Amino acid sequence: MQDYDIAIIGLGPAGATLARLIAPHLKVIALDKKQSCGSDGFQKPCGGLLAPDAQRAFIRFGLNLPVRVIANPQIFSVKTYDLPTRTVRNYQRSYININRHAFDLWLKSLIPAYVDVRHDTLCRKVEPHNGGWRVYFSENGEDHTISARYLVGAEGANSLVRRTLYPGHKIRTYQAIQQWFHEQHPVPFYSCLFDNAVTDCYSWSISKDGYFIFGGAFPMKSGRERYQALKEKMATHQFVFGEPVKSEKCLVLFPQKWRDFVCGRDNAFLIGEAAGFISASSLEGISYALDSADVLSQILNHGLAHPNRVYERKTQPLRVKLMGKIVKSRLLTTPWLRSAIMKSKMAHITQR
Repeated sequence: MQDYDIAIIGLGPAGATLARLIAPHLKVIALDKKQSCGSDGFQKPCGGLLAPDAQRAFIRFGLNLPVRVIANPQIFSVKTYDLPTRTVRNYQRSYININRHAFDLWLKSLIPAYVDVRHDTLCRKVEPHNGGWRVYFSENGEDHTISARYLVGAEGANSLVRRTLYPGHKIRTYQAIQQWFHEQHPVPFYSCLFDNAVTDCYSWSISKDGYFIFGGAFPMKSGRERYQALKEKMATHQFVFGEPVKSEKCLVLFPQKWRDFVCGRDNAFLIGEAAGFISASSLEGISYALDSADVLSQILNHGLAHPNRVYERKTQPLRVKLMGKIVKSRLLTTPWLRSAIMKSKMAHITQR
């Protein structure tokens, strides 16, 4: 059994950023489901838009996006549909269109060589051990066990670490479903769709590198049926689908109250969506993944006393910001409020 200072589970934007920022005097192991390169293996289903808050994080880090991560076209507005009232508005948005899998692999490539990165692995169990943690995982068909003083859960919505730390914790969960189609629209576009008859969350579409991605967040029990119903509705709004090239689905969290956010305990920490750090108004989580990883790296690098307590305090501004997103989501998903906002034409840009 090998001993580490820190074990990171998951190398999405949160885990990869933490692994990159950890100081070299700490012995770190990082486990990830993705392979080290290429398009085989696990890929995170995602629309792939980099929000302004995430862009600001990269400014702080002094990082620039490589060309291989950026997708075409770059779209400057979101076409927003309120389907019950058949209202359509155009709002300016400053997102960067990216290839999400290439983005994740690029972040992994920035992890320094002194971090022990294990690709294409599956973490099976974590348990407390002598004031730290034991981690059980499979790699290349073989089972391994390591111990670590600190454990970090960065594995997203279905976090094993979160479920271990908080077995009774309940947070609203949706099934995100999306399909890729060959792009057939004469003008590529990005859209946001609201229809409470289909879902009380929201749906989306995005044009990307010759493909048209259409998806949404739906209740767990009837997600596929609701997705198909929404596709049929959007066909009457000149959405063109054809045969799907591929289909994807995953869990997505939808925080609704302060206690939905959990930071960890007993020398274990949660970052990114594993902590519930995701916007309820847009389901955007990359910026909160980067910010929470940055906060935790500073605490661990400096060996601060009572690190769980410090992390909870230092992430409070993030959680306050996310509470604002919860308020915004309730405005957007309440039919009469959404209709009133859109019919006011506030911030709407008329297309010629």
